[in-house]
Amino acid sequence: MNDWIIIKNRLVKEFIFKDFMESVEFINQVAEEAELLNHHPTLINTYNKVKVELWTHTVDEITELDYLLKDEIEKINSSLSNRKNK
Repeated sequence: MNDWIIIKNRLVKEFIFKDFMESVEFINQVAEEAELLNHHPTLINTYNKVKVELWTHTVDEITELDYLLKDEIEKINSSLSNRKNK
């Protein structure tokens, strides 16, 4: 699951970036995708770290929509990682 773990019925992962601005860029890209899916994660930012929690609030459990957003978030992270490695 690409280092995602399940804690208290939520998909959880912490992403680490080179600095605050890169973490904010990640958050903004995740926000755009979340709006498209109308599915909004919990995002907790501390300087260069972003903790993401996914679950479907209406049923208080993980659903297919959470896995879909997880996959999109991984694509965003890969895109940022590929760009900074160039």
